[in-house]
Amino acid sequence: MSERTMGSLTAQGVTWIAGGTTILDGIDVTFKPGLFTGIIGPNGSGKTSLLHLLAGVNQPSSGLVTLDGEALTSLRSRERARRVALLEQHAETGLDLTARDVVELGRIPHRSRWPGAVHDDAETIERAMHRGRVTALGDRRWATLSGGERQRVQLARALAQEPEVLLLDEPTNHLDLGHQIAFLRTVRETAPTAIAALHDLDLAAAYCDELIVMQGGHIVAHGATDDVLTAELIRDVYGVEAVVETHPVAQRRTIVWVAGGEHACRRPS
Repeated sequence: MSERTMGSLTAQGVTWIAGGTTILDGIDVTFKPGLFTGIIGPNGSGKTSLLHLLAGVNQPSSGLVTLDGEALTSLRSRERARRVALLEQHAETGLDLTARDVVELGRIPHRSRWPGAVHDDAETIERAMHRGRVTALGDRRWATLSGGERQRVQLARALAQEPEVLLLDEPTNHLDLGHQIAFLRTVRETAPTAIAALHDLDLAAAYCDELIVMQGGHIVAHGATDDVLTAELIRDVYGVEAVVETHPVAQRRTIVWVAGGEHACRRPS
């Protein structure tokens, strides 16, 4: 990553309404620079919607998203793309691109618009592909890549973008266990500030410095991972009985759900 001030991303009183339905309501949160923050919560709790507002893909119905104190909506799209990268769950293209071509797309916000300008991007692109563990896929056509391979290529594209803030929406969904671990380790080691919506609580416990817990469009908990991830929270938010303890070897939180307890504590809607 290039040397620059790490971004501080903040949502202030953010509400988002789509199709007459309130998806997010009164979101107040600051993502600390330099940390890997996980956003967890049940399906439909608003995780993806929040990421899209933080990335500037959508604009809040009310409230404000700021990056280093500047309103995200005040930044030109090119400037925003230099500073914030979003890795979506599903990335598609109808163009006949190689994996290297896709990674190279991450350099577009940094390139001069002047005709004939020389772009010294090759080193950045190769470094991003190495970090994303996709160097061997460089000449493969996008259409021939598996879902997991595409996700890894998209990570390399985001790393080539050299953002201050990297946003990821369910980034490990298409990956096997080995690649899940490698993927999140790469994010933790290379992204100045990372924010990821995650379903796997064990992975969140292993790699996230902080967790934000969402339920029904609200943030119901935010803090250090070990403080937030408790059996009580899992029961209240997911309706699942679980044992949460520190693994004696891994020295991190692990979650074991109790057989037959997945609905025992769910409250009536």
